[in-house]
Amino acid sequence: MERAIVLVGLNHRSAPVAVREQVAFQNGQLGPALRRLMDLEGVHEGTIVSTCNRVEVIACGADPTRLSALLPRFLAGEHDLTETALAAHLYTHADREAVRHLFRVAASLDSMVVGEPQILGQLKEQYAAAAAAGASGQVLHRCFHKSFSVAKRVRSETGIAEKAVSVASAAVELARGIFDRLTDKSAMLLGAGAMGELTARHLLAQGVGSLMVANRTFERAIDVARALGGMPVPWDGLSRTLPLADLIIGAASGDDFLLGPAAMEEALRERRRRPMFVIDLAVPRAIDPGVNALDGVYLYDIDDLEGVIADNRGARAAAAAKAETIVEAEVDAFWGWFTSLDVVPTIVALREKLEALRQQELERTLSAMGDLDPKQRQAIERLSVTLVNKILHTPVTTLRRHQADRAEPFYIEAARRLFRLGVAADDDEEE
Repeated sequence: MERAIVLVGLNHRSAPVAVREQVAFQNGQLGPALRRLMDLEGVHEGTIVSTCNRVEVIACGADPTRLSALLPRFLAGEHDLTETALAAHLYTHADREAVRHLFRVAASLDSMVVGEPQILGQLKEQYAAAAAAGASGQVLHRCFHKSFSVAKRVRSETGIAEKAVSVASAAVELARGIFDRLTDKSAMLLGAGAMGELTARHLLAQGVGSLMVANRTFERAIDVARALGGMPVPWDGLSRTLPLADLIIGAASGDDFLLGPAAMEEALRERRRRPMFVIDLAVPRAIDPGVNALDGVYLYDIDDLEGVIADNRGARAAAAAKAETIVEAEVDAFWGWFTSLDVVPTIVALREKLEALRQQELERTLSAMGDLDPKQRQAIERLSVTLVNKILHTPVTTLRRHQADRAEPFYIEAARRLFRLGVAADDDEEE
């Protein structure tokens, strides 16, 4: 059976955050979306990866051309968009390139911050969602788990994580560009997710004066504030405490913006126009981009951090180069396994067919020859085994030699046609 792996998606390089937030899958959306993906004719296995920097759909099926057409349509349809609206931002990888891309993503080589650890945890969670929905199968199970082990190898053998510059540290660097000092400044964390908490810790490490934590679930705000030594803020009390914040970290997504121009204008008025630094780490964005038009507000979203991070990539270049060689070797190993999924059954079927013919003809010959002593019978049987093995040698070695290249389907089909594999023995004899 012919098999194909196709990946279609967009990321921080191919699409701005304004586009990425339109196709992001929010909490609770992934399971139903995976079930709809599996309902598409031609999709045998599927997984969806959705993070702040990428949205990708990976699928397995028999027809790569069909999958390459289906997946963009699926992605657009899930978010009530037209295919045309997404076309300029999408990339498509098939077969080896799809596997290589996934391995690079897991190893954080395709991240905005090369070496960041968050992407691996996100991949594991989202693959688990696919498995729970019954969307993954033999191929994606092995492919994703191999990507996890590739990431582990890259981190342990290259030290790439030690040289990483995080999104959080880039946000702090931007804050330092706005304020002369942080010691007399107050920060507010909107949303208590991992990235927001990490950014808050960086700010505290750099000496920010105080921290407030606001979250839709107040109990969570209390827990995070206690861990960080900050003050929890009730969500419905946000308008009263917002004017106290010099720095705001938006780290919670929702259907609507958490902060808009009106709320920020009111806070600025109460602050007597003292500047406010706002970093929006969420996708979809938590802060209305319109607040950037207000005098005294300095708003940066996650794409704006790219420039800060780019300045620090040189130190990671050598580690990244070594990581790429690891990825390439692991892609070769996976591809050898993947292509053997079709080669091995063909070899087995070929051996079984010739063995059945050998035994059938051997019995006929021995019956026709009458009484033979055991040595004579063994000699004839050895001869038949040797002949079959010699006949098998060339087609089997040819199939194995070509199992990792694009010519492999041709050789499988040729072997099945020449030896009529899959044809019943009686039908074979009739012709």
